[in-house]
Amino acid sequence: MDVGAEFEFIFEEECQRRGIKLFVLPPCSPKLNGGVERVHRTHSEEFYEVTESSFDLAELRDELLEWEQVYNTVRPHQVLGYVTPLKFLEQWKEYPRKRLCLTNHMHEHMALTNYKR
Repeated sequence: MDVGAEFEFIFEEECQRRGIKLFVLPPCSPKLNGGVERVHRTHSEEFYEVTESSFDLAELRDELLEWEQVYNTVRPHQVLGYVTPLKFLEQWKEYPRKRLCLTNHMHEHMALTNYKR
């Protein structure tokens, strides 16, 4: 679990009700929470730092929806073999026999990029 969640108590309570164990990770721990830390960095660098906004919640919501559309349908993702998440999902659905290859490609890429010398 990433600390700092806005609805932390409700989330913890629901997990306890369902018998789900939670583990609290220290902040900024890319070795333990690499995927989440990376997406936070991407959103910070490619949205928050370059968006001129009053950060009014209603205005920000619309801008975030636009960014989400770009992030999922236009922006290629290195971990997905430089295709968009939408394209990756389409390929995954279209070629059921290649699902393992696509998944393995993603895991191999993650292993290579997380390799420390």
